[in-house]
Amino acid sequence: MKAARDRSLSSCDSCVNYVYDEDCGYYVCEADLDEDDMVKFLSSQKFHCSYYRLNDEYSVVRHQM
Repeated sequence: MKAARDRSLSSCDSCVNYVYDEDCGYYVCEADLDEDDMVKFLSSQKFHCSYYRLNDEYSVVRHQM
């Protein structure tokens, strides 16, 4: 299930799963949220996603040092 949201800066904006869909023209969440998680996500501004991963492209480099 994919969720699209137009929001200001939030934790989703720094998540690896939050990507721009060129076909649709907006950002979508590629995490496979179940129905309960989707309801929580859409109804709360402080949703704590269990699929959140920081989009930190330098984490691999730091790990190799």
